[in-house]
Amino acid sequence: MHREYFKPRAVRLEEAALTVGPGASFYSLALGAGPIGYASSAVDTTPEGLRVRSLMVVDVEALGKVQRTQITTSTHLTRDLQLKDFVTTLDAPGGAYRVQGVVDRDTVLNISVEAGAEPPQTMRLGFRQAVVLQSVLPLQLAFAHRLAPGNAYMVRVLDPRFMEERDVAVRILAESTLVVPDSATFDTAANRWVPAHEDTLQAFNVTEVSNEVTTESWIDRQGRVVSQLLPTGFRSERQPFEMAVENWRRGAATRVAAGQGASGNVVAATALAAGMPLAPEPLSELEVALGDLPAGVELSGDVQTLTNDTLEVRRETGVGDLPGPQPPLYASKLPVLDAALAPDLQPAPLMQAGDPRIQAQARQIIGRERRAGPVARLLEQWVHERVKPEVAAGVPSAVRVLDDLRGDCNEHTVLYVALARAVGLPARTAAGLVYLRGRFYYHAWPEVWLGRWVAVDPTFGQFPADASHLRFVIGGLARQVELLRLIGRLTVTVVGSQSQPK
Repeated sequence: MHREYFKPRAVRLEEAALTVGPGASFYSLALGAGPIGYASSAVDTTPEGLRVRSLMVVDVEALGKVQRTQITTSTHLTRDLQLKDFVTTLDAPGGAYRVQGVVDRDTVLNISVEAGAEPPQTMRLGFRQAVVLQSVLPLQLAFAHRLAPGNAYMVRVLDPRFMEERDVAVRILAESTLVVPDSATFDTAANRWVPAHEDTLQAFNVTEVSNEVTTESWIDRQGRVVSQLLPTGFRSERQPFEMAVENWRRGAATRVAAGQGASGNVVAATALAAGMPLAPEPLSELEVALGDLPAGVELSGDVQTLTNDTLEVRRETGVGDLPGPQPPLYASKLPVLDAALAPDLQPAPLMQAGDPRIQAQARQIIGRERRAGPVARLLEQWVHERVKPEVAAGVPSAVRVLDDLRGDCNEHTVLYVALARAVGLPARTAAGLVYLRGRFYYHAWPEVWLGRWVAVDPTFGQFPADASHLRFVIGGLARQVELLRLIGRLTVTVVGSQSQPK
């Protein structure tokens, strides 16, 4: 007689995956007081394994203008639920964005990125352990038999929008019976779909923590999300199709007809009161008290100093026509040749410094100028004057911005960084908060290397950027996701300020 006491994990996953039934779930999406969109998730079986399709459609109001964004992801999993390939598309007013990934020999992910009409960009990501897409993480947890209260795991997750991996700490907190609507009926008096029948299901309370940003979910035994809450107040609830989708469509049509935006202004929802008004002139110094600052946020460095909960920011001096000694490399000739700065000189998937159009435009802007400081200023002036300020909801691409010459702070930043790198000037992106009309708002801006990192702001036309810029993260768009842990909890109170002398 043969007995098998322990089966390999891959075999157990493959056997579990055979029990997955095809089906679709729909979700209402809300921020603040009302709905802003809907989502769906569908699982289909294939001869090779599973295909998971997810869709999210969101309307948000930014600066008084409604922006509709649609994100779709189609993922192929093997029989043992390992990633085989995926395609993610993002459609927004700013343009389209598509990422396709194919796993090669279980250790390499070949990625192709398309933004607008520009040629695809390719890259290869190597990984030592299996990676999971965020959209299929609940499925992995359920069918790896990990949904048990008290269990904790560290999972390597890939964000296909920004081609970046990150570690996610998963903890199963509790198991409970939830009551959810499973069918709907139309209420003519209310002119909307309402629950017709409710059902009970077993679900598990799960938290996912990445870069100290916590997402809380309830997941059922089939690996389908029942509800989810992000730290920003963004929440999703599983509902029948009519309630999740049709009710939102009716509400969206009514708002558009009335000239209204979404239920909550996303800018106002993420803005922080300053505590006191500041002068309209560029600030040379700013001192703020930060409340409820999450642990692990590194704010000191360059022109910022954090002491306890007080952050002091100084505008860079000695740059261009400002008084003070010039930075060591201000007048040095480009290109900058420094191995330590190589990552800040190279093209990136959304900052195509090697693209002929970017290089040609950069050379035209700077003319015969080759000094690092004057080049940095010429680029800032050109981007500020040529790129029309306009709210954008898509993923910014430098080539697309160069074609369209419009966008918000992200578009200004990626174009500036690409142009700077194209002529051999090290540049990187920074993000945080900026003071504007009595409140602090999310903002992004570039930094250039002039012997030290100097902030510039082509969105506001500042060279260098003034002291109202509070930098919280350095790096690409994926790093900016870390700002989520600040929204809804951080407070900023102005302690003192000083305006730049005229």
